[in-house]
Amino acid sequence: MKIKKLLSSILSTNAAFVILLLFQIAFLMLAVASLGTRFYFVYFILIILDIILAIYITNKNEPIAYRFAWIVIISIFPLMGGISYLFIKLSQQFPKSLDMRNQVQTKELLVQDNDIMNELSAMCPDALNLARYVSDYGMYPVYRNLNAEYFPLGEVQFERLVEEIESAKHFIFLEFFIITEGYMFDTLSELLIKKAAEGLDVRLMYDGIGTGMLNSVKPFRNLADQGIKCKVFNPFRPMISSVQNNRDHRKIVIIDGHTAFNGGTNIADEYINRKERFGHWKDTGIMIRGQAVWNYTVMFLQLWEKAENSELQKFSPQIPPYLSMLKDDGFVQPFSDSPLDEEPVGKRVYLELINNAREYVCITTPYLILDEEMTNALGFAAKKGVDVRIITPHIPDKWYVHMIAWNNYAQLTALGVKIYEYTPGFIHAKTCVADGKTALIGTINFDYRSFYLHFECGSVLYECSVIKEMVRDFNETAELSQLITMEDCNSRSVFKKIAGAILNMFAPLL
Repeated sequence: MKIKKLLSSILSTNAAFVILLLFQIAFLMLAVASLGTRFYFVYFILIILDIILAIYITNKNEPIAYRFAWIVIISIFPLMGGISYLFIKLSQQFPKSLDMRNQVQTKELLVQDNDIMNELSAMCPDALNLARYVSDYGMYPVYRNLNAEYFPLGEVQFERLVEEIESAKHFIFLEFFIITEGYMFDTLSELLIKKAAEGLDVRLMYDGIGTGMLNSVKPFRNLADQGIKCKVFNPFRPMISSVQNNRDHRKIVIIDGHTAFNGGTNIADEYINRKERFGHWKDTGIMIRGQAVWNYTVMFLQLWEKAENSELQKFSPQIPPYLSMLKDDGFVQPFSDSPLDEEPVGKRVYLELINNAREYVCITTPYLILDEEMTNALGFAAKKGVDVRIITPHIPDKWYVHMIAWNNYAQLTALGVKIYEYTPGFIHAKTCVADGKTALIGTINFDYRSFYLHFECGSVLYECSVIKEMVRDFNETAELSQLITMEDCNSRSVFKKIAGAILNMFAPLL
């Protein structure tokens, strides 16, 4: 375990900054020693080149905070900063063909039913534009909600997941960012091996860093030997490349094409509170049934492998009779967000929920790293009289992220946003509810990585009864949490304030 922690520290972004600084110092010492008076000429040329690079970055179609962070780095490290930016940008990326193939397949496989869109327009007219945006630009249609079940804790979700897997008849697809050995993994492994022996198509996909750097390959080889198809997404390679930033942060389970699970819960014992790491672990999730599960099936298979549409159609949902008899309960729109395009769907869904709220917005997130656009949206909503409340962890999993969050606490609190910290421990839930009518639940954090770098997913809910359960759970969680006041923000030490402000400048790169 110590070796894993050491590797994680060596490969972290913070370590990269230290390495850059050491290279910079070494270069300056070597240059002065070898070039003498000519060093000033060389250094002048470097400054000119970095100015040109800064102008180029300023005019790039990238988030302002990201461009600003790189310009600061290039200003501090004229040599290594510029070289690092160019190297990362010119290094190997995901093939563009992957994104184009996904777009073509999605358009052909996921076609919006106009009658359903018209029904949504009649029932929830304020949400029509959001549903149309996710359908047109996210390319995932909206469906009638037949059945949705909300899970206020990871352990509750895990119990239902085991029950549903036990009843699977045809196929089981699982996709997770983090998988670690323990009770949760052992329980699922035993069950999946049993189902594979019964002839079901069982597939498990996990991220190459989120999981691949935490575990040996032995457990997955054992699953593969027992008939389970295992796939590593974007395996870690010891090289500096922007492709290493594009992680599969999704958490999806699909059963027989008619039932799907999604939320913040990974396969690790802390998520179900059988292992304590940061106090009590608060996570949330959802199970949906019906035609909407097809969205999740398609997004899973697109990352899994290259396949013809005829192959994908084999997994189209076969709705059991008891589900088709259920009464419609609002609408649901599962979607995926890819870093391969220039459309931050997850962020824009959050922004639309915040901007359209008339009474209140309830948000839970483990990380609160905001850019100017999101800060302004939250602040403007509060200024309009909307009750904006956000719950974040009291016991963080990353100290520097918590320090950045406190930097945002001060800004938001001054604007009228209410910030709560979950006193019992760590809240990992990613939810947003607007006025009790529209909600988002999934894997998307309020940070740069989720908005721009990771593969993410979630479900937008429109006028579903399950939204009331989400609001009730939020209120109960807020009662267990500490309200952060402006006095709390002002009473922090000068060191923490300065450190938070500095870290906030580089937040998009952390």
